[in-house]
Amino acid sequence: MSSTRSRANPGGMDVLQVLGSDVRPLRERKPPWFKVPAAGGTRYRELSKLIKEENLHTVCQEAACPNVGECWERGTATFMILGDTCTRRCGFCNVKTGKPTWNDPLEPARVARSIARMGLRHAVVTSVDRDDLPDKGASAFVGVIRQVRKQAPDCQIEVLTPDFQGQEMPLARVIAERPDVFNHNVEVVPRLYPIARRGSEFLRSCRVLRSAAEMGEGEVVTKSGLMVGLGETHEEMVATFEVLREHDVQVLTVGQYLRPSERHLPIVRYWHPDEFTALEEAAYALGFDHVAAGPLVRSSYHADQHVPQPRPGVGPLAASG
Repeated sequence: MSSTRSRANPGGMDVLQVLGSDVRPLRERKPPWFKVPAAGGTRYRELSKLIKEENLHTVCQEAACPNVGECWERGTATFMILGDTCTRRCGFCNVKTGKPTWNDPLEPARVARSIARMGLRHAVVTSVDRDDLPDKGASAFVGVIRQVRKQAPDCQIEVLTPDFQGQEMPLARVIAERPDVFNHNVEVVPRLYPIARRGSEFLRSCRVLRSAAEMGEGEVVTKSGLMVGLGETHEEMVATFEVLREHDVQVLTVGQYLRPSERHLPIVRYWHPDEFTALEEAAYALGFDHVAAGPLVRSSYHADQHVPQPRPGVGPLAASG
């Protein structure tokens, strides 16, 4: 891999000039609060089988999420549409990058069928960045929302979308379908964008969130998430929260970055659970409706708890949870 295409050295730059030289080694014992049960329970196996049968992708698997065992045992999952190959190369992300070839017009129907079979009351649908498509992938989100409304009408739908390169029309098409939650993660504080989110812009992402709120006319909850561990300070995080509130974001998630491999950005430090508590308190003080902050929190972790759920789950997996 050329240095300009490396996640750990984006554009050939020395990321230690930004992160500092005191970074954590890749292979070390993590703090005790990162211990989670290994995946492999009954419901985990059921979901694995179902997802494989439907030829679907989940962000739980592609991004090596540490909560996959817990979430799948709860009978919940986050579906990733538009294939498993992203057109961008963020320094923290474990999803593979390259030239996408995935194009399946039946994918929305298959995702909705799986959601119905799982009996979910709140489903999260995300995607890789598809800057190669004319509509940046918006039509796939539209298709999934419509199919879920038909096949699982009692299920709330959360979409976690790319920034659509800041284009208004793709975003407008998605919001017109009225997902219950519109989520777009800003991921890191603005200072870290050159090394962590090349190809993205912090304020562009903020404008996407504000536009989603305006287009939703109070019927769509807006949500965003960040990670810590790349040298940001508490003050930087709170300042970023302030900007998100100024752009009408209602729900916020904050979690610890975990380095997937030596090809990804190094960790500067692990934040203590007490520090996450302080971030959560600061965010609530700024007026967020719901905040989830913790070492293992991810954008879709317990997403059903981030907004009111007027309906119980249905189906065999939900009934047994």
